[in-house]
Amino acid sequence: MTSTVPALGTRTAEGSALQAVLLDMDGTLVDTEGFWWDVEVEVFRTLGHVLDESWRHVVVGGPMTRSAGFLIEATGADITLAELSVLLNDGFESRIGHSLPLMPGASRLLAELAAHEIPTALVSASHRRIIDRVLGSIGSHFFTLTVAGDEVERTKPFPDPYLLAAAGLGAEPGRCAVVEDTATGVAAAEAAGCHVVAVPSVAPIAPATRRTVVGSLEEVDLPFLHGLMAQTR
Repeated sequence: MTSTVPALGTRTAEGSALQAVLLDMDGTLVDTEGFWWDVEVEVFRTLGHVLDESWRHVVVGGPMTRSAGFLIEATGADITLAELSVLLNDGFESRIGHSLPLMPGASRLLAELAAHEIPTALVSASHRRIIDRVLGSIGSHFFTLTVAGDEVERTKPFPDPYLLAAAGLGAEPGRCAVVEDTATGVAAAEAAGCHVVAVPSVAPIAPATRRTVVGSLEEVDLPFLHGLMAQTR
């Protein structure tokens, strides 16, 4: 976990329950979910295996230990989890180059949160080496802190990453808005007690209590987030 500025949980609009905004990375802020699948397909092709397209919904949004472990078991590939993790991370880094496409509305939302001094964290199941590369495209200055999947004992779908981020920002989980694109990330945020804005990327996500589903980040702004939190007070 990295921190760039002191966290001030009180720096929110007067009267609002919103204390902080926690955002996923892949598929939420950057359009990279397809990149990961392409790399997985390429790596397993070199190992002599063809991945079934239906498996994409199984591995999306999860920690590498889960997704890589599933693919090894499903294919019977002769490779260890540690070896495969290195190949996948290397392949992803090679593919992303020096810049990545941001999801529609991502830049505007991050700039708005920064302009209003809303404590903001990036919470990803990706490893630190990947997050640090991707931050070059997103802008590390937008985040008070970042949490990587290999920095917590239990990553998504467990609540630990979001609980850690909320604590690091000095915020109550129940007064944090989380933006996620997968069922795995939504499960983690909800288990932490946060209010979730789901922006589905690969697989659909149904609305639920304390969960609002939107079609794009272009629908999400600060008044929208304040309104969501007010509904749950």
